[in-house]
Amino acid sequence: MQKSKLGIKNKKELGRIKRHRRVRKKVFGTAEVPRLCVHRSLKNIEAQLIDDIKQRTIFSLSTNSKEFKQKLVHRGNIKAASLLGEIFAHEVQKRKPRKVVFDRGGYLYHGRVKAFAESVRKGGLIF
Repeated sequence: MQKSKLGIKNKKELGRIKRHRRVRKKVFGTAEVPRLCVHRSLKNIEAQLIDDIKQRTIFSLSTNSKEFKQKLVHRGNIKAASLLGEIFAHEVQKRKPRKVVFDRGGYLYHGRVKAFAESVRKGGLIF
């Protein structure tokens, strides 16, 4: 199999990246309403708040961090995603933004992405 223009061999990953680029044309984060971007891999899930105007990350958290490694053995499942959402929402509450724009990164709103989003909503973020 040949590599694509993006340097990716996997057709599913290539499709996800194309979807994400298409969505990113419309989804935009500011300092008042930042973009909540989610990325998942087989073993971990990462989330970050991004201000697209200044092109900087306001806050990020991953299941690969020290606190998750101590709490969970398997960090790539729905349980880990919902725990990440709870802690992420708690940490963001200490900062200013309560309203965010959700960017699911080209992934289906299903499984780990859905569990993360619902736990963030329960934590008090609005999107």
